[in-house]
Amino acid sequence: MYTLGINAAFHDSAACLVRDGTVVAAAEEERFTRIKHAKRPLPFSTWELPFAAIDYCLAEADIRLDDVDHVAYSFDPAQFPGRSETSLLTLPLEPSAVGVEGEWNSPWDPLFLSYVVNAPRQLMDGAPHHLRARFDKLAAHGAFRWHYVEHHLAHEASAFLAAPFDSAAVLTLDGRGERATTTLGHWREGQLHRLRQIDFPHSLGLLYEEVTRYLGFLHASDEYKVMALASYGKPRHLDLFRDMLVWDGDGGFTLGAGYPLLESQFGPPRQRGTPLEDRHYDIAASLQVALEETVLHLAGWLHQQTGEKALCMAGGVALNCVMNAKLRDQGPFEQVWVQPAAGDAGTALGAALWVDYKERGAGRRWTMTDARLGPAYDDDTIEAALQRARLPYRRAGDVAEDTAALLAEGKVVGWFQGRMEFGPRALGARSILASPVDAAMQARLNELKDREDFRPVAPAVPEECCAEWFSSARDNGGRSPFMLFTYAVAPGKAARIPAAVHVDGTARVQTVSADVDPLYHRLLHAFGRRSGVPVLINTSFNVRGEPIVCTPRDALAAFFTSPIDVLVIGGFIVEKSP
Repeated sequence: MYTLGINAAFHDSAACLVRDGTVVAAAEEERFTRIKHAKRPLPFSTWELPFAAIDYCLAEADIRLDDVDHVAYSFDPAQFPGRSETSLLTLPLEPSAVGVEGEWNSPWDPLFLSYVVNAPRQLMDGAPHHLRARFDKLAAHGAFRWHYVEHHLAHEASAFLAAPFDSAAVLTLDGRGERATTTLGHWREGQLHRLRQIDFPHSLGLLYEEVTRYLGFLHASDEYKVMALASYGKPRHLDLFRDMLVWDGDGGFTLGAGYPLLESQFGPPRQRGTPLEDRHYDIAASLQVALEETVLHLAGWLHQQTGEKALCMAGGVALNCVMNAKLRDQGPFEQVWVQPAAGDAGTALGAALWVDYKERGAGRRWTMTDARLGPAYDDDTIEAALQRARLPYRRAGDVAEDTAALLAEGKVVGWFQGRMEFGPRALGARSILASPVDAAMQARLNELKDREDFRPVAPAVPEECCAEWFSSARDNGGRSPFMLFTYAVAPGKAARIPAAVHVDGTARVQTVSADVDPLYHRLLHAFGRRSGVPVLINTSFNVRGEPIVCTPRDALAAFFTSPIDVLVIGGFIVEKSP
């Protein structure tokens, strides 16, 4: 049985294919279209189906749309406030002339819902001409059954159906769904029990978005920059944010009236590109602490209600690795597991897993130990791309050893190996790698990628070496394979890996297992033998404003439009001439 999951409602459009309980493929649309977050200029274009990602998923399984049994779409229009599947769109559409009621409604809602309701027909008829091979000759009205899956249920399922737990508490933290922004639940005995739900306008994600916008960054995109910025400030405005975020003592919170009025509280917003000031750092720090306090309250209530030892999480806010570390170290759960594509892209995974689970009725068959679910390219395909580009290249004798030697020389390496990662983190398949032993390397990488100076870069370390170099108050299973938790750098180690250490003495660590990624694991040890440090800096293989590279052509374009020294792509090495 094949189940195709789709996210296309808000941003980070994506597709996922599940076969009899096992994930075959998953990818974001941005990697194929090269439009970051798959957000096109016009408002309605952000809801376009991820045709290229769907085409890839079908190709990975070598099937056509006709072979799909179920399609799961991670938004349910029937649950949208004040609207239903029978809502009519009145033309001509003039949003500026349309009055709306309530904080939730938008004059664009009729167009948005029209697009969602018509998604099944668009899937059958709307694929671009260059992708028609997988979509043509579909039976009348489609061979599949269509399922609308509530947005937060898709987030929840992406966590509890992928996590390595038979039972667990479930927490989703997002900007918005149809109504819900936050859910607290319990996965046990094969059933999800939702214990509490917080609805719009009370949203941790939207509060963080609003402050991101106020600080001059792109909302629903740059929240991770605010998280990094927070380490430079003091939470001087914490009381103001506590007044905005009011904990109700019973598994919920409300947002006070203060958060839409940031200018009256803090003065004029920062304009993008202008210098950052101490007040900006302090606002970010205050927001971050208030978020952490609220989530610790939520986790405490959820633990009290469920008695579980493990917590699994999803939703865009769950990508906040500083918050996750605080929850790991100070929260009530022994283990915290975060689904690596926790943002809206991951709802394609959750919707597919949920419908597959319900329709098969045969239990779970898959656990997410690896986020590499995207396309791979063999050496023949890569070599053909290099020859087409008329580039000098050489075949590596031993990819890990040869690359480690280049890294030990201080070279910055574009690393393109195997299947592309699903989710926002580069985890050793589409990465830029560098040595952490020179303190100047962090600034060099930020300049290379045209990133802000305050942005940290993340270290990767063999799983078995993690405890020697990084520490946390709780072990959390000894693994951080998806780079979703920060760790304190172990005493005496910061001076040996200065480029990997953030201003607050922490690092966002990825642990690498020999079982999951043997080549990357060998590379880390090969570099360790040369440098005495089995740690590499790992940042995503892209340049500013571009999605992470997907194809060999993308990798070559990023390599030659940036100061990366070496490209290691499959079994081949490309070096720039002096």
